[in-house]
Amino acid sequence: MSEHGERITIPTPAGDVSGVFREPDGADATVAVAHGAGAGMDHPFMVGYCDALNGLGIATLRFNFAYVEEGKRLPDRPPRAISVWAAVLEETQRRGAPAPLWAAGKSFGGRMASMAVADGSIAPAGLVFLGYPLHPAGNPTKLRDEHLYGLTLPMLFLQGTRDTLATRELLDGVVAKLPTATLAWQEDADHSFAVKGVKRTPYAIGASLAAATAEFVRAVH
Repeated sequence: MSEHGERITIPTPAGDVSGVFREPDGADATVAVAHGAGAGMDHPFMVGYCDALNGLGIATLRFNFAYVEEGKRLPDRPPRAISVWAAVLEETQRRGAPAPLWAAGKSFGGRMASMAVADGSIAPAGLVFLGYPLHPAGNPTKLRDEHLYGLTLPMLFLQGTRDTLATRELLDGVVAKLPTATLAWQEDADHSFAVKGVKRTPYAIGASLAAATAEFVRAVH
């Protein structure tokens, strides 16, 4: 057990992946958290976000996708990533983590969670997007939104106003069509939630998103 939680191994159809589970005393919810495409579960942003949620009385399980375990840089295709998401939620429930169980993810990780819900692979109480990648940078014509319109669970979009992967007007339009979604813009933040002219470590940046997450989780349930 490290200061950030218990390091565990999770068997998945894509191979074993690493995870870190932490359940603070009196926790009343659990959030499973997936990393973005460019960094694994031990990135300071991820650790800061989960540590702060733990401090707010919410259990967390952050984990790696299979490609990170294998030392690869190219993210897994959706079917493989979705199979890992399903195994992670199964492991979280096996551990008796406190309900409700939510799924959250940075960029790619959140998008894969939403696709896993859309195809019936997972059924969390809700979703939290830490920077949803609505379109490739510089290519707002290629939207990744079709599967979202069939989702009926609560969704929280935390998004920077300077995020080049989600033009503000476009994301406003998408979320307006999602009756169960809430969009919380982070002023002047980019895709990594860094704010121009404000010096913060990635750990502190991740931690800064925890309060909005905890409030939404508890407001819904």
